[in-house]
Amino acid sequence: MKWTLEEAKKQLPSIIDATSLEPQLIYTQEELVAAIVDPKLFKEFLNWRQKTAKTSLAPVFKELQQLCTEENYSLEIPPRSDTFGELC
Repeated sequence: MKWTLEEAKKQLPSIIDATSLEPQLIYTQEELVAAIVDPKLFKEFLNWRQKTAKTSLAPVFKELQQLCTEENYSLEIPPRSDTFGELC
């Protein structure tokens, strides 16, 4: 349901109760300024956001580098060759 900010200030307990049915949207003029949602829905959102958050490979590479240092391991990289012409 849509509410104006003034209505929301006066009707907050009713708005909170209504979140069990659907998110309650609060507007100033025509701009959405807040959304009040059921706590269970919000927790589901937080779990989804955590699962889909982009992660960086930097910490993984740092850990790998540390492990290689501890194990005194060095990766041997063969010299590059131009194999593109052979693939075509």
